[in-house]
Amino acid sequence: MSSRKTELGPLRSRWLSQPLRTLLALSLCGLIRGYSVTELMSKYPLIDGHNDLALQLRILYNNRLSQIDLANVSEVATDISRLRAGHVQTQMFSAYVMCGAQQKDAVRLTLEQIDVIRRMCTEYQDFELVTSLQEVRNSEMRHKIACLISVEGGHSIDSSLPTLRMFYQLGVRSMSLTHTCNTPWAESSSKYHSFFQRQNDSLTQFGKAVVEEMNRLGMIVDLSHTSWDTALAVLQHSKAPVIFSHSSSYSVCKHTRNVPDWLLLKLKTKRGLIMVNLYNQFISCGNEANISQVADHFDHIKRVIGADSIGIGGDFDGASSFPQGLQDVSKYPGLIQELLKRNWTKEELAGVLRGNFLRVFEEVEEVRDQLRLNRPSEVQIALEEVQNPCRLDLRPPDRKALFSGHSSSSRAPFRSLLFLTLVPLISILF
Repeated sequence: MSSRKTELGPLRSRWLSQPLRTLLALSLCGLIRGYSVTELMSKYPLIDGHNDLALQLRILYNNRLSQIDLANVSEVATDISRLRAGHVQTQMFSAYVMCGAQQKDAVRLTLEQIDVIRRMCTEYQDFELVTSLQEVRNSEMRHKIACLISVEGGHSIDSSLPTLRMFYQLGVRSMSLTHTCNTPWAESSSKYHSFFQRQNDSLTQFGKAVVEEMNRLGMIVDLSHTSWDTALAVLQHSKAPVIFSHSSSYSVCKHTRNVPDWLLLKLKTKRGLIMVNLYNQFISCGNEANISQVADHFDHIKRVIGADSIGIGGDFDGASSFPQGLQDVSKYPGLIQELLKRNWTKEELAGVLRGNFLRVFEEVEEVRDQLRLNRPSEVQIALEEVQNPCRLDLRPPDRKALFSGHSSSSRAPFRSLLFLTLVPLISILF
């Protein structure tokens, strides 16, 4: 040991810069424990709970995948080469549309986002679209980057359980109940939008029906962006474990998007998972942050509920600023280095990287299997709760109004009624 110190001393003073000395020290930290970060992340490649690349594909390219090569995309924080460098083996890609689409075209826009995720995950050989726990495991053996689809924000289903089921048929395996707006049946952590403001009704009866149907389908309930009261109500009602796909610790950074200790304890009793978000505002409550501050969130959550309830949900391409050293998906090894430096064990980090999420997914599927004999829910929300002017009132038209007057506007409903009458007749004749 003394000879190695003698050899390294002149070397350090002559040509090792401070960043290189830091990297060497962190690498030695891992090697002292018998494994390096690369070895650890190669054996336990990361499952990342939240990524908004699909949003950026719409903003920058209007979803025209033919215009880019996803192997290298400089304008975003996520591409295939950087996912590989960051040892990301499974990525939960978010199908997200802004809350301004609520009561308008949210369902159509969400379908378009699901479409672009499905396209990129089937048109590129590095990716593989997966819809089950077994498929995630199979994709790892094939050295593919598995794509799981999530829907971010319950406004995307327009308060319709059939729409939720159709999303599931398209491959969606997780949905957050809100984004930055309330839905008619669940409450957001944000007060930014004026949709459906109410008191003491954080999860309505229809909201409970949504949770029940997600349990029956085997779709992971995501509580990121929900209010604490909604999160608590879901934890009390759900039969399956739930996740916060991209949230951090409120005790470390007092932002309402983060999770307080009392709610973490409830999450623990439900065998759920919090996947730590890397956005600066949720890490340091400021415009700048560093890896050490991110690790503070991991340390605190581990003290409160243990390492087996923690994952990673970076929120890359969905947030505007990230900690120094964690600017894109290729930088995850730096975070694992920091946790190793803080004496996190191999077993704890194996869980954080992927084991904890796989356990939750498995238990969600077990609940699905237990409920397999249950019929699809036919619960409908009352129109007065939805208050959506774009919804069609499915009642026969007023015949008196149809036949009164001779203006073009009065003839138009008559033509519609005539069309609706003739189409079935023609189908019978031919």
